[in-house]
Amino acid sequence: SINTEEDRPGVAGSIMDADAAVEHVLKVTEDSDITVVGVAGPGDSLANEATFEFFEKINEVKPELIKCMSTNGLLLPKYAEKIAELGINTVTVTVNAVDPEILKEINGFIVYEGKAYKGLEAAEILSKNQLEGIKKITDLGVVVKVNIVLIPGLNDEHIVEIAKTVKECGADLINVLPLIPLNKMADYPRPGCGEIEKARSDVEEYLPVFRACTQCRADAYGIPGKKHKDHHLGNAPQSHF
Repeated sequence: SINTEEDRPGVAGSIMDADAAVEHVLKVTEDSDITVVGVAGPGDSLANEATFEFFEKINEVKPELIKCMSTNGLLLPKYAEKIAELGINTVTVTVNAVDPEILKEINGFIVYEGKAYKGLEAAEILSKNQLEGIKKITDLGVVVKVNIVLIPGLNDEHIVEIAKTVKECGADLINVLPLIPLNKMADYPRPGCGEIEKARSDVEEYLPVFRACTQCRADAYGIPGKKHKDHHLGNAPQSHF
């Protein structure tokens, strides 16, 4: 959503086209030592042609930047080769379950190849594509970080199975995030620090855990460890590390 008030994933101060995004990157990198640029939307990055246009253009003007992007993985098998060709270094895939019976309660609706799917069928397609896409993209040499949103009472007993499965598919890192109870997940509790730490310890037996994330806005930018220099497109401080 578009707003400048909330500090959480999924919100941004504005939506840019590829040219505006490149201009923003050039301006930001003039004033700071930022070395990484990423695309997190709008919607799913791989469903937006502007994502590829942006990376093509940033390669022309700032080829030295490390490039990353996030996706739900639905279109990852389709675009794996294109991602690798663009020199994208890291892809973050959100995998909240590898059991479609659980996943249907989290992602119960998709639009895939022009057709809408619901319930178990939607979850089966999404899960299959996520795992196939992770294997395909890692085989091409791209680093994959898997994000899991920990939802107590829904996927908390399933976390280890997710870690085992994505490791088998080639994932390199894993990141366990606490649920922010909103919308269809509003009735589920936000996990406490102890629950998050236990989940991270459990999955760390299978994959290295990424611990720098604190659920920043989609438009956050800054330098890790320098909170006073962190901002987002609403031009307010954005302490995301």
